[in-house]
Amino acid sequence: MNKTSTYSLDDTLALMRDLRVRCEWDAAQTHESLRPYLIEEAHELDDAIRLENDKLVREELGDLLLQVLFHSVIAEERGAFSFADVAEGLISKMKGRHPHLYGDAAKEPWERMKSKQRRSIVDGLPAGLPPLHRAHRLQDRAAGVGFDWPDVEGPAEKVEEELREVKTELKDAPAAKPGTPPLFDQRHYALEAELGDLLFAVVNLCRKAGIHASIALDKANAKFERRFQQIEKMARERGIDVAHAGLEKLDALWEEAKGNEAAG
Repeated sequence: MNKTSTYSLDDTLALMRDLRVRCEWDAAQTHESLRPYLIEEAHELDDAIRLENDKLVREELGDLLLQVLFHSVIAEERGAFSFADVAEGLISKMKGRHPHLYGDAAKEPWERMKSKQRRSIVDGLPAGLPPLHRAHRLQDRAAGVGFDWPDVEGPAEKVEEELREVKTELKDAPAAKPGTPPLFDQRHYALEAELGDLLFAVVNLCRKAGIHASIALDKANAKFERRFQQIEKMARERGIDVAHAGLEKLDALWEEAKGNEAAG
């Protein structure tokens, strides 16, 4: 554990104001010009968390805080609002989300409280949300107004139902061969729709099981990358050309990689 820092949030705010005065680059920035950096810093923090690297998490939290300070000071200069207003809004919102802790109201699910303030479940959802995350949030919001199964059994059965429908469509619209573009006719779009329904159902199953689909898929991607890199390493060591090895040989290497991982 590092020793307690003597710096405060006020110090970071003062630094940001000073940079806006004395640094040409910082002074030239606007809300619009900073948009790409905000997205980039959020992704870098997400990577650091995924890597479980505390030193990197600390660094990336600082970079993300810089973006918050940057936008707050720019808004302050425009006379729109101040950092104190941002803090006040946050405190007010968090107390509002916990009326049972900061008031005498009964505890209530957040999505149910928010549903009373929305005209539609899509209100306030950013247009650029990744599809898996958007599906999760839509389902969360629908659940907030009571459109939800009581347990995981319903979502699990829905996944099986959607998979059966996909298999039916595959009979009429077989998948394109590798390297061959798909035929964009009515059969293709029907299959696309059914696969979309299947993915949506799997996200809902994840949500009801207390798992975020995007995190689960991210970990599955990392596991696949790790194992396939082992396949490539073993193939190089044994003089095997991966591109022409064939499924049977690659599958045997895959099983070996899985065994090595389990043993290690």
